[in-house]
Amino acid sequence: MSGLLLRNALVLDVASGEYAEGDLRCADGRVVEAGPRLSAPEGTRVIDVAGAHVVPGLIDAHVHVTASTANLGSLGSMSPSYVAAHSARIMGDMLDRGFTTVRDASGADFGLADAQAEGLIRGPRLLFCGKGLSQTGGHADFRGRGEHLHDEHPCCAGVGRVADGVDAVRAAARDELRKGAYHIKVMASGGVASPTDRIDSTQYSMDELRAAVEEAEAANRYVAAHAYTARAVNRALEAGVRSIEHGNLIDDTSVELFLRHDAFLVPTLVTYWALKQEGPAFGLPERSWRKVDEVLEAGLVALERAARGGVRLAYGTDLLGGMHRHQNHEFRLRREVQQPIDVLRAATVGAAELVGMAGELGTLAVGAHADLLVLDGDPLTDIDVLADPARIRHVVQGGKLTAPPI
Repeated sequence: MSGLLLRNALVLDVASGEYAEGDLRCADGRVVEAGPRLSAPEGTRVIDVAGAHVVPGLIDAHVHVTASTANLGSLGSMSPSYVAAHSARIMGDMLDRGFTTVRDASGADFGLADAQAEGLIRGPRLLFCGKGLSQTGGHADFRGRGEHLHDEHPCCAGVGRVADGVDAVRAAARDELRKGAYHIKVMASGGVASPTDRIDSTQYSMDELRAAVEEAEAANRYVAAHAYTARAVNRALEAGVRSIEHGNLIDDTSVELFLRHDAFLVPTLVTYWALKQEGPAFGLPERSWRKVDEVLEAGLVALERAARGGVRLAYGTDLLGGMHRHQNHEFRLRREVQQPIDVLRAATVGAAELVGMAGELGTLAVGAHADLLVLDGDPLTDIDVLADPARIRHVVQGGKLTAPPI
């Protein structure tokens, strides 16, 4: 049996925010036809959804599928096979929550992406960057103050690598691109999970940041930058990065730079909400937990500032360990300052534009990947339809109904 036909659906055009009543047919992994009373070729599976709302599959533009614990520094000492086993479970759960594509923001590698593409593991389509690039003492340097040696073991475990100086940054970026990275991740400021830096620090010189951007652009890829403060964000934007991850402390100048450089902001509000409540229980060290307050309250203010200013937005969560289960709660948090359609756009067309797959993902237009959700209600009037995975009737990925493991 091949192909899938959904009858009597309310199909959302995310760009316009309007529903069209009719049928939707998928074949060979793509949307091939939409309209009223479509015919079903022989062998097509037909499902009458009886007026259910159908939206594109969700895209989370900031995940860490290898992060089975909030203690990111411990990942580097874990067996790669153990990390992969955890990642398979994490990815399968993401798919069940309606996320048919994710952009990994450091940790995942070509092995996990290939395994998903070949059907060896269930999960979203995986756009990976390999290991994030960090300066010594930066956000991906997990050595404590009393540790000197840094183990650059080549296995897939661990989320970052240390590279200091323009030449070293170029070599590290080229190495990740050699291994198939869809984008390069740089740490341009301090962070919560790193033990020896401060939230308000800037990281990497402008020359180092530009070197990473030049290498990515040479390979027709782009750079995503971890950054919190306006100073760190603005430096990264001036250097030419395509997306800012987090950006909780941006200012009006940041908004101007986003617009000037046609860059994206990927807020990750839910991770701070979850870390504050559950971080220590899932391995977040006490010294990192104390940093959460610095960025928790500012996140919604930054999102509202960016949205009001017309900054391009993508949906991200950045959850770790057992907190991955809160992935859909980001919809509720963003709803506090945005309309549901705008939050959904960030998780569909916005994220697709960010990753360079506009028209391929985040839309139900003919020719797009047949990734979609059949929902129990209208998400444009009730955001809980997206925020509660129990409200998702069916997840379709590549034109096939997915099913949770037995």
